[in-house]
Amino acid sequence: MQKDIEFQFKTPNDSPGYLLGQVTLLWQRKLKKELDPLNLTQTQFVLLAALGWLSKTNDQVTQVDIANQGNADRMMVSKVLRTLEEKAFISRHEHRTDTRAKVIKLTEAGALILQEALTAVENADKTFFAPLNERLSNFNEYMLDLIAVHKR
Repeated sequence: MQKDIEFQFKTPNDSPGYLLGQVTLLWQRKLKKELDPLNLTQTQFVLLAALGWLSKTNDQVTQVDIANQGNADRMMVSKVLRTLEEKAFISRHEHRTDTRAKVIKLTEAGALILQEALTAVENADKTFFAPLNERLSNFNEYMLDLIAVHKR
């Protein structure tokens, strides 16, 4: 038995990182059950949702815009967008002013699958986070605080 290993926390349940990881794994498992029947991964869903959200106010959404909205790596976004294009959920077109950029748009099939996925994921979120009851808004505020500090 290794007795010389030292932890800063008395137990795993005292570690916020450990707890966040556990909650994340459970939440991802729940979302996977919702998204698998729609032939979407969670990452594909996040990028489709980012595109859908950005498209509400911008008709020239680029890959960089989607990466920034989703807090995602640009190379990973490129690969996932290629997959979404193969599934006919998005299309890419030349940008009006930036010759290096492509405008990304939801196709009709993409808009339909996104709406179905949004309903499933939002309902899953309500169910998953329901035990927090009136503490949910505080929980969301704490997460927003962490995002704001670490996104810089």
